[in-house]
Amino acid sequence: NFKIDNKSIHEIAEMDITDLLKWIDQLPSKLNDRQNKIAADVLKELNSRVTFLLDVGLDYLNLDRPAYSLSGGEMQRIRLATQIGSRLSGVLYILDEPSIGLHQDDNQKLIESVRKLRDMGNSVIVVEHDEEMIRSADYIVDLGPGAGRKGGLVAGAGRPKEMLQCKSLTCDYLSGRKLMPLPESRRETGEEKLILKGASGHNLRNINVEFPLGMFICVTGVSGSGKSTLVNETLYPAISQELYRSVKQPLKFSALEGLKLIDKVVEIDQSPIGRTPRSNPATYTGVFDEIRKLYASLPESKIRGYKPGRFSFNVSGGRCEACKGAGLKTIEMNFLPDVYVTCDECHGKRYNKETLEVRFKGKSISDVLEMTINQAVEFFENQTRIKRILITLQKVGLGYISLGQQSTTLSGGEAQRVKLSSELSRKSSGKTLYILDEPTTGLHFDDIRVLLEMMNELVKKGNTAIVIEHNLDVIAFADYIVDLGPGGGKNGGRVLATGTPETLSDNKKSLTGKHLKAYFKKRKKYTNGN
Repeated sequence: NFKIDNKSIHEIAEMDITDLLKWIDQLPSKLNDRQNKIAADVLKELNSRVTFLLDVGLDYLNLDRPAYSLSGGEMQRIRLATQIGSRLSGVLYILDEPSIGLHQDDNQKLIESVRKLRDMGNSVIVVEHDEEMIRSADYIVDLGPGAGRKGGLVAGAGRPKEMLQCKSLTCDYLSGRKLMPLPESRRETGEEKLILKGASGHNLRNINVEFPLGMFICVTGVSGSGKSTLVNETLYPAISQELYRSVKQPLKFSALEGLKLIDKVVEIDQSPIGRTPRSNPATYTGVFDEIRKLYASLPESKIRGYKPGRFSFNVSGGRCEACKGAGLKTIEMNFLPDVYVTCDECHGKRYNKETLEVRFKGKSISDVLEMTINQAVEFFENQTRIKRILITLQKVGLGYISLGQQSTTLSGGEAQRVKLSSELSRKSSGKTLYILDEPTTGLHFDDIRVLLEMMNELVKKGNTAIVIEHNLDVIAFADYIVDLGPGGGKNGGRVLATGTPETLSDNKKSLTGKHLKAYFKKRKKYTNGN
């Protein structure tokens, strides 16, 4: 029953950050002199803390938003706002990709917040791939020259202007010596379309959206504008329910037309490909089944009566029974996360002595799992089925990871590319819809180039790709864009513009269009050699 300005604490918690600040600012005019004296310090602190949240681009969040529903980038920015509010100095802050999920318009706010921390007498180390953040740094350390075994060295270090002269891959993109690919021509919008009508979940304003099929489609907009609500929580569950009788309920919509034009929907996200050390790229892509068949067909295997199952580390027979084929033993730590240690019987090889005696070109099945994808492509060059799957892993830029690398050690971007390669290696019907939510998270410029080429391969086969993205390289590569906005939260949920990137760049209402226009201008400058 206790209320301030006729609002209960529940009503205050339901406000987004922007509305909350407005309410705090006008509150003194609603209080009497005595109340203002009591509330002065509290209101000042409230105003300060809410402003910090605005400064890191979280204006669209409600105070009562559950913590589990926040993205990694949002959680990190909330912690950043807390640290700015603490006004500490002499602290070393380490931020890991804080720009994840941020629109270019919010990115500048984030950069200013990081600078505030620095100006308060702190040091800030940021692990980042975002070009704007890299250019805003006082000092850059570039690791490389490649990934995995080809990395681990300092490829370049210095101030941003000095880095333009170094010869690393990062510097090539920063200096404009290397540019992201753009399609020679955009695919034309055809008659075949998926049409979602009356989408009104969360902040969507009863919108109708057309998705032309056989195209690379980008859904854009500022943070909180309704992109994930539209694609991940309405369109994808609605299609899954129709095609696979999925139990997940889509958010409110009135109709979905054009479903007969697709026969499959695949969500390629950055979740792990497996939750235990047993899962790895070889098992996920199916290439290990072919490798086991090859080992079972060797003369030594036939003499011993070994079948493909003998070379599986998931069933009894050929595996090391001490670790059950994991190569590791699990030590349960009760209230702490489990610890994995190398098996002292097979020394991490997963198999028993008899199985390891069967060799192909001098290598046991365990040796094959230790190979990198690049090494395996050469090793199996005459094995057509195996090589076909391995080459797709190589094409998505994963040549440096090992076949048997535990899935728990793969980054989100690596897991996503393993899934993408698995799709590329399958025979396509040409009627598949692929959905990707911010696939460039954690990816270097060159990895994004590889990702775009692979997505283009899928679309060339007649499939459709719908990508939620803030990265301008991806947006500029798209055939068709659906831009939501104009703001986040209750200020979003409308379709601002649809069409090609060039059409969007001329749209003065769109914030994405404004940044896209600047992107094309900068690209033209690099192309002309200025």
